Amino acid sequence: MMIKWTGKLVGGALGMLAGGPVGAAIGLLLGHQFDEQGAPADPRLQSGETLAAIGESFFRGTFRVMGHLAKADGRVSEREIAAARSVMSDLRLNPQQVRLAVEQFTAGKQAEFNLAAELAIVARACEGHPELARVFVELQVRAALAGNNIEGPVRELLRRVCARLGVSVLELAHIESVLRIRGGAFRQEQARHDGAVQIEQAYRVLETSPAAPNEEVVKAYRRQLSRHHPDKLKANGLPESMIEHAKQRTQQIIEAYELIRGRRGI
Repeated sequence: MMIKWTGKLVGGALGMLAGGPVGAAIGLLLGHQFDEQGAPADPRLQSGETLAAIGESFFRGTFRVMGHLAKADGRVSEREIAAARSVMSDLRLNPQQVRLAVEQFTAGKQAEFNLAAELAIVARACEGHPELARVFVELQVRAALAGNNIEGPVRELLRRVCARLGVSVLELAHIESVLRIRGGAFRQEQARHDGAVQIEQAYRVLETSPAAPNEEVVKAYRRQLSRHHPDKLKANGLPESMIEHAKQRTQQIIEAYELIRGRRGI
C-alpha cells in the first residue's frame, strides 16, 4: 500500500521547537529563503505525484538498506532490531508507516536482496539534491551506531552506500562524529573536562573551528541550517515521515551555535 507523504507533519514538527533561543532561531530560519543554495529547480519535483514517488523510494530504500546493514555479519541481533525500532520511534512513524518500515527492513535482510539495485533507486531519488543523500546516510549511521557501533563489515558497507550516493568518506566521518555526539557518547568525558569537550564538539557540529573568526562561525551556522532545513528537504522529496530527523539535526545545530555564541559574545 502506498503512503501519501504530503500533509501536516512539517508544521507540527517545527512547532515543537518553539520557545527560547531555539524557537527564535527557527523563526528566523523560516524567513530565510535559502539564500545560499536557492530553491530546488528539479523538474521532477513540479508535480505532487512525482514528489510522492521520490518519497516512497526514499522511505523504502532507507529501511531496506538498514536491514541489509544489520545482516552484514550474517545475523541480526536483538540490539540491531531495537536500533531500527528506535529510529522508527524517533521519526514518530504512525502504525501504518511502522508496518511498512518493518516489511522493508525484513526485505533488506534476505539473501536475495540486491544492494546495488536498491542504491540505484535511492540515487535516482536523490539526484541533484545531495542534502537528501546526506539524510539517507545519517539515518543508516544512526541505526548502525546503536546496532553494533559500526563494527565488522558494516563500516565497509556504509562506505559503499556513500560512494554510490556521492557522499565522501570525509563527510561520512563527520556524520558519524556528530551522531556520536548527539547520542551522548561523550557525556561523561564532557563532565570531566568542565565543558571543554562540549565546546569542541559544538564547533564540529557546525563544521568550523575555534580559530575561525566570528563571521566565519556565523556563515558556518547558516550553512548548516540551510543544509538541514526541514522545508527545503521536504521540497526536494524527503518524505514527511523523515522530517523529524531533520528537525532534530536542526535543533542540534542551533544549540551548538548558541553555546559558541555565548562563549564568544557574538
